[in-house]
Amino acid sequence: MTHRSLIIGASGGIGSAIAAKLQQDGSEVTALSRSVDGLDITNEASVKNALDRLEGEFQLIFVATGTLELNGTGPEKALRDLGAQAMANQFAINCIGPSLVMKHALRRLPRKGPSCFAALSARVGSIGDNRAGGWYSYRTAKAALNQMIHSAAIELKRTHREAICVALHPGTVATDLTAKFAGNHPTVAPDEAAQNLLSVLDGLKPNDSGQFFDWQGKRVEW
Repeated sequence: MTHRSLIIGASGGIGSAIAAKLQQDGSEVTALSRSVDGLDITNEASVKNALDRLEGEFQLIFVATGTLELNGTGPEKALRDLGAQAMANQFAINCIGPSLVMKHALRRLPRKGPSCFAALSARVGSIGDNRAGGWYSYRTAKAALNQMIHSAAIELKRTHREAICVALHPGTVATDLTAKFAGNHPTVAPDEAAQNLLSVLDGLKPNDSGQFFDWQGKRVEW
């Protein structure tokens, strides 16, 4: 049976690398993005219409969307930099968007046999691992996404016993998204990040569903 994968955000650095690696490994890949397909993950009608046009089931649904900077506004260094609209924009892209994809895409996972829904989160979304503060809107949006992943995994398990639903931290990947903010952090190329993340998914079991893993396959605390 052909392994079918659906990549949301497939035109970005990580998303395109994930799609390419899956294709190299023999997976039948359906790739959707805003720039190529007009998919606006913050608009429910756009998400529903895009997913309604698809046929069949997917063993892997991978949401590779996300952003650090919107409309010229990057992560806040202090509370005085916080703005309501900038925070709402971060939530729209980094939490609401993937949540809408979950709402309309999880039905595309097969009820029998192994399957996986994964979404890119970020270690800075961990509350327990927060030692530096700052980056309020991005941190909070990713923390909210983690909660959505954890909750959706509980519901999914009721109907899809072998399904896995997880949040993933890819590390600092050398893409346009991170170029301004990587600083002295070591970065990896998108194709290496894709290999790392897919290797993590290959090693997960159904009882890992609802958790948060980094690119090495280590659990990240909430």
